[in-house]
Amino acid sequence: MLVGEEAWLPYQRPPLSKKFLAGELPAERLYFKPADFYDDHEIDVRLETRITAVDRQQRFVVTAAGEQIAYDTLVFATGSRVRHIRVPGSDLEGVHYLRSIDDVSRIRADLVTARNVVIIGAGYIGLEVAAVIRELAYNVSVIEMADRVMSRVVAPVVSDFYKAEHEARGVNLLLSTVLEAFEGDARVNAVKTSGRQSIPADLVIVGIGIAPNTEIAASAGLEVDNGIVVDTHCRTTDDNIYAVGDCTSHPNSIYRRRIRLESVHNALEQAKTAAANICGETAEYSQVPWFWSDQYDLKLQIAGLSEGYDEVVVRGEPASRSFSSLYLHNGKLIACDAINAPRDFVQSKALIAARQEIAPERLADSGVQLKDLA
Repeated sequence: MLVGEEAWLPYQRPPLSKKFLAGELPAERLYFKPADFYDDHEIDVRLETRITAVDRQQRFVVTAAGEQIAYDTLVFATGSRVRHIRVPGSDLEGVHYLRSIDDVSRIRADLVTARNVVIIGAGYIGLEVAAVIRELAYNVSVIEMADRVMSRVVAPVVSDFYKAEHEARGVNLLLSTVLEAFEGDARVNAVKTSGRQSIPADLVIVGIGIAPNTEIAASAGLEVDNGIVVDTHCRTTDDNIYAVGDCTSHPNSIYRRRIRLESVHNALEQAKTAAANICGETAEYSQVPWFWSDQYDLKLQIAGLSEGYDEVVVRGEPASRSFSSLYLHNGKLIACDAINAPRDFVQSKALIAARQEIAPERLADSGVQLKDLA
């Protein structure tokens, strides 16, 4: 049985801020599987059904309607939700968040009469949305508290590159800028910043991060620590309950610590691991994390986690619009940001997994393939 709160069959979220927002894909093209797949495989799909509690002793879940559904094995794949902003005017019409098909449908409806779009947050989602909407010929402003774009996840050289790319296309980037209020009567018409600026806004999209959905697991007595705590088998502190995806905190042998990942790759691989163990096999999950972001004609592919780096090596020339930023800690490669450089992305994974020390000058030599440095 597959129980979900939304009205849609399971679908891919990455295209929401890209091709679906641009109107290039219908909602049905986002589905992982067509409706008849679930019937053919005897999967009981319960849409628009919210689970409110779990009774671990009696092994049943409770729906918002009060129904009790028994289980032998339970899997939490509850994902995450957007973080909401709390400033004056945050409840005005025209202030949007982007996490679901319905969210994007509302944004697209508002775009019909909009001209000036303001985006709050210059992370992956904010910049992806800025790229799509700017290419649709709207006036776009992006407000970011930090002093550079994507500051939480990339080095300054990558931030500077993307800042230049967005500004060259006419995006108004306001960095080191604090949002104070949304202005308007019933509907937003401007955004007020700490610099006393009032930026025209017919539509606002807020992208300030997400939080894992762990409340039901916590109320059921499962261990939660920045995510539902699972082992390498994706099993929680209850042997009959597993958890996968954005909502989990799991051990990673490469980085030798617990991590919580917000990525498609992690969700898919944890799902495979949990399914294998539920079916009686023995499977463990520990892989090099990877992510991607599409902005204009630029594909940013990230292998590994750069948090804690103490040295950055640039491989190639940013001016060529094809280069990589390699992150080291104590001489070992821990992550790679590859911009229009798919070969570096693919080949860096093995070096990261090996926790191998490599001289920075060798990494910087783009005439040598990374796979030859192993």
